[in-house]
Amino acid sequence: MEAPTTPRTDESLDAVIVGAGAAGVGIGVVLEALDLDAYAILERDDVGASFRQWPEEMRFITPSFPGNSFGCRDLNAVTTDTSPAFALDCEHPTGEQYAQYLRGVVEFHDLPVRTGVDVESLQRHDDGFVLDTSAGVVRSRFVIWAAGQFDRPNDEPFPGAAHCVHNSRVDSWHAFADECVDDPVAVVGGYESGIDAALTLTELGREVVVLDEEGPWQYRGPDPSEVLSPYTSQRLREALERDRPITLNDGARVERVDRDGGSFDVVCTNGETLATRNRPVLATGFQSGLGPADDYFESEDGHPRLTDRDESTDTPGLFLVGPQVAHNGQQFCFIYKFRQRFAVVADEIAARLGIDRAPLDEYREKNMFLEDASCCEPDMCDC
Repeated sequence: MEAPTTPRTDESLDAVIVGAGAAGVGIGVVLEALDLDAYAILERDDVGASFRQWPEEMRFITPSFPGNSFGCRDLNAVTTDTSPAFALDCEHPTGEQYAQYLRGVVEFHDLPVRTGVDVESLQRHDDGFVLDTSAGVVRSRFVIWAAGQFDRPNDEPFPGAAHCVHNSRVDSWHAFADECVDDPVAVVGGYESGIDAALTLTELGREVVVLDEEGPWQYRGPDPSEVLSPYTSQRLREALERDRPITLNDGARVERVDRDGGSFDVVCTNGETLATRNRPVLATGFQSGLGPADDYFESEDGHPRLTDRDESTDTPGLFLVGPQVAHNGQQFCFIYKFRQRFAVVADEIAARLGIDRAPLDEYREKNMFLEDASCCEPDMCDC
């Protein structure tokens, strides 16, 4: 890594949050509760942009329920006092609906979100950081990385993947289905996004073959990070009971996709080949990585290595929030998991700045302050 040059500082802040999705907005509300004035949330697109890029038919697998008055948080809420279910009157919101919820939180709390600002580089300098952005240079004592992974789809998992389309690049399954002919649609990947794509396409009258080496639809467990959620399992079971045209092919690891004129050959390592005139769908998830912040985190088992305060073990003052946070081999990949760490990060920053941390008591009282990550064991996660 090159040594940073003397920065040209346009602005100095105590903290900068990169990303205005669920994680960025959630941690922003905590900093606002601490009366931290000199901070900003930088977002290169708009609030909740990654959710607005979901296929329009895709919905949250975790249900929203307005249980705040009973002392239970809505599973998809990012604050102690809001509920997407109440705000949206919807149990399983779409991505667009959830983005509306996040925008509402930003407006209600008057968070200092700056949209259209891309963080082009991050440099450690003296006792803080220099962020070179599309709107100028910002110097900050602390940086909270909340940029997520949605802009880095795993769309090159095997040779010929360029002939396919990643599910995150599909605006509407209705439009995709309208372009299909009467051949099966191959969906590569059998976790949530793959099964969701398959079920939606069968509802639209298309035949679908799901190809996955492990076949996660066969397993049951308490953590939807590892198996299908009850919501998706129920949808799949009902589709199979109604004899919808969906084939689940476990043990099928795709080796490559060949194109011959107007046809696609999906070749598997077990010797099977699926020929179709429809463009195959990749439900292969997203690549790891933190963009400009990548060089400032050590890696451990494929995840950024963090202290017990979610701070980089390699770069003091740089924190991580969101679905890439992991402890003891368990990933905080859902909102109801990673939101429990917002107050932990805010508490550490407030302590170093000498700010009154009493407002964080509310997060403790409402079970949104998970300080002890020992519950996150590989064999049993109690989050």
